[in-house]
Amino acid sequence: QVQLVESGGGLVQAGGSLRLSCAASGRSYTSYTMGWFRQAPGKEREVVAGISWNSASTYYSDSVKGRFTISRNNAKLTVYLQMNSLKPEDTAVYYCAAKTPGPLYRDYDYWGQGTQVTVSS
Repeated sequence: QVQLVESGGGLVQAGGSLRLSCAASGRSYTSYTMGWFRQAPGKEREVVAGISWNSASTYYSDSVKGRFTISRNNAKLTVYLQMNSLKPEDTAVYYCAAKTPGPLYRDYDYWGQGTQVTVSS
């Protein structure tokens, strides 16, 4: 019901910034909770950030809090992840995800294909 396509990944030096975008399609998008996850080689997928349908609530993992910002523009059917002060440990494939309204950190139903973020030191 919802299709998601991420973009904006790439190679950046430590301390730099990137902004990831997730373009969505589907008539129910504006009522969905949206999130960003990441997975590094050899590690489990972890939640990075989540945002409610009306942007009233956000969630951030402790590892990115204060450095990353999630936002959404429902008119454009797009969710963003602004990543500042990047560290080598942020290197991972980043995935956009969607779910019907609920907790921001679990039970996501739809997933994008992922975009690679590599942070060099």
